[in-house]
Amino acid sequence: MRYTDRTIVITGASDGIGAELARQLAPEGPRLVLGARSAERLERVAAECRARGARAIAVTADVAIDDDCKRLVESAASEFGGIDVLVANAGMSMHARFDEIEDFSTFERLWRINCLGTIACTRYAWPHLKTSRGQVVGICSLAGRTGVPGRTTYCMTKFAQNGFLEALRIEAEDHGIAVTVVYPGVVATETRRRGFNARGEPAGVSGLEERGAMPVDQCVRQILAAMRARRRELVMTSKAKVGLWLKLIAPRVVDGMARAALKRQDSGSRI
Repeated sequence: MRYTDRTIVITGASDGIGAELARQLAPEGPRLVLGARSAERLERVAAECRARGARAIAVTADVAIDDDCKRLVESAASEFGGIDVLVANAGMSMHARFDEIEDFSTFERLWRINCLGTIACTRYAWPHLKTSRGQVVGICSLAGRTGVPGRTTYCMTKFAQNGFLEALRIEAEDHGIAVTVVYPGVVATETRRRGFNARGEPAGVSGLEERGAMPVDQCVRQILAAMRARRRELVMTSKAKVGLWLKLIAPRVVDGMARAALKRQDSGSRI
């Protein structure tokens, strides 16, 4: 499946996975509608995509704001006449142990971005996707499938996003719409450094082990392959697949591995 002349809305498209997805799609000649909060970075990505062969527009939008989600979808429909694919990629990270959190408003802030942002964009795009028998692609996380210590806030939002998309997938079959849920592991982007710390401020550093992080271009190639096949889900690595299987039969073992990994990270941060 190619995306020539297909209208694709991508949230969180100013950098990271969203920007790279737009760049890799561009040579096929799609119609790209790129949404994010940073107008300057977003326009740079749109210009790159136009140079590579796509028609692309940039729409400044914060998915935590319902009206922005509506305006993003309406801009796509107005400019290109409909929507074929919605990629719900925008998200915010956070790393802090529960008993370290000082600003509990971060639970609601992340909820609005990571979960309600996906729901709102899907809500407004849904009539267009029903017409085109299109696709919803949700960029979730392995933290939406298994609890990760130090990430209670993030896991809460990603479990909810995953649950919404899994239920939606079954309903979507009645309309010929494919729903693909993507579960990346640690990808080499800035998302964890830009995420919140215990005080609800940009962390500036990653709370996870970044060595061996998957290059973003490799991550996006896997996402594109799953999109083209209209797959149900994509778990990125063999290690993650084994971990999810092991959780089914030996959940305490997986908990112990997660706890040990957190201790290693905490020890490294003190060195």
